[in-house]
Amino acid sequence: MTTTEQNSYLQDAINAIRTEQQALEILINELDERFITACQLLENCQGRVVVTGMGKSGHIGRKMAATFASTGTPSFFMHPAEAGHGDLGMLVKGDVLIAISNSGQSDEIRRLLPVVEKLNIPMISISRDKRGFLPQSATVALTLGASDEACPLGLAPTSSTTATLALGDALAVALVHSKNFTSDDFALSHPAGALGKRLLTKVSDVMHSTDLPIIAQTANVEQALFSMTSGRLGMTVIVNGDKQVVGVFTDGDLRRALAKNITLSTTIDSVMTENPKTIAQDVRASDALTIMNEKKVNQLLVLDDKKQLVGIISLHDLLQAGVK
Repeated sequence: MTTTEQNSYLQDAINAIRTEQQALEILINELDERFITACQLLENCQGRVVVTGMGKSGHIGRKMAATFASTGTPSFFMHPAEAGHGDLGMLVKGDVLIAISNSGQSDEIRRLLPVVEKLNIPMISISRDKRGFLPQSATVALTLGASDEACPLGLAPTSSTTATLALGDALAVALVHSKNFTSDDFALSHPAGALGKRLLTKVSDVMHSTDLPIIAQTANVEQALFSMTSGRLGMTVIVNGDKQVVGVFTDGDLRRALAKNITLSTTIDSVMTENPKTIAQDVRASDALTIMNEKKVNQLLVLDDKKQLVGIISLHDLLQAGVK
């Protein structure tokens, strides 16, 4: 392949992306009070948000419905052709319909409108402009604006589908804010895979909570060594008379202490590390990992609200649990 051919590929790609960027700029200028009304319809929806569209619009609609569903707005995609053969029964009173057609003239969606009107279901249309029957029949007609397709033939839906996708994301994001949807809410619909582990796994799920290596503040180095060996965590935790954590003694502390010619009878509070890094048990495990990376430590003490030790969590525990 010649250099000229390679440059042609790159230039075609750049031109396509720039054309789609221009489509998004045009879309921004289309946003007005209609978008606000559409958001209000979706927020006040007592049923589900049903998205429909044919062809490439349908592919975008599936993604749009999935985004709504994962961000707190119950939603699903209804294929308009299948809807005409029974699937229209998915649509019930209380729903809101989002109908996507770049031309605004989809025959498959046209056949559904009498039932939509009979059920008195609000419809939000998404099309290039307001000239088609679909936007003229809609409760709210959202438009993408007149942009060129990135396809050099001007035929394949490219810029128009990009703009539609962006508009769907904009609706979903606006609803996330208006519904005060939180990351905890998001976690409930994403229990599987790495994302689910990151969002749902708590410190209490992976921490060591039994046979914890603990010694009193009055103990000596010899007792600390026995505690470290039995605990097998490379450390022991020092507590005061109220069982509150006052320090920690690790393998590193031991090496530093030996360099100072300490003896086994040296009291542990003279060689321990004070103010060790701690965390609460109800915090996400992923946050524990972040703290470890920021503080450059491999372990955190897990304390309750009385500053008493309830567990120890290590970097190894997090990695073994698949928390990233």
